[in-house]
Amino acid sequence: MAESVRVDAWLWAVRILKSRSAASTACRAGHVQINGERAKPASPVRVGDSVRVRGGHAERVLEVRRLIVKRVGAPVAVECYVDHSPPPPPREIRIQVAIRDPGTGRPTKRERRQLDRLRGHP
Repeated sequence: MAESVRVDAWLWAVRILKSRSAASTACRAGHVQINGERAKPASPVRVGDSVRVRGGHAERVLEVRRLIVKRVGAPVAVECYVDHSPPPPPREIRIQVAIRDPGTGRPTKRERRQLDRLRGHP
């Protein structure tokens, strides 16, 4: 068994990113760190390393448990790392409700804009 694996191949194999090219792009963009240092796509990953991946709206902090190169099923992939990611921030809850009285007809342009602002649409 190999002592190290390319970080882009490992991220793809354990299903953190959808494709190997997406993993390489994330590395080149500076969204992947190994043990606190910025990683290139070919940077080696070893058992015990800490891999930090920024993607979407969250940051994942993973500890490497097992090295794999081939993509595997999700149950097997989860066994290859320990997830130390912080919990996601709580979702904002909106209490205001837009209710119009029945029979008032179609909303005017001003009322429509107010409803859009209330719902959070620009």
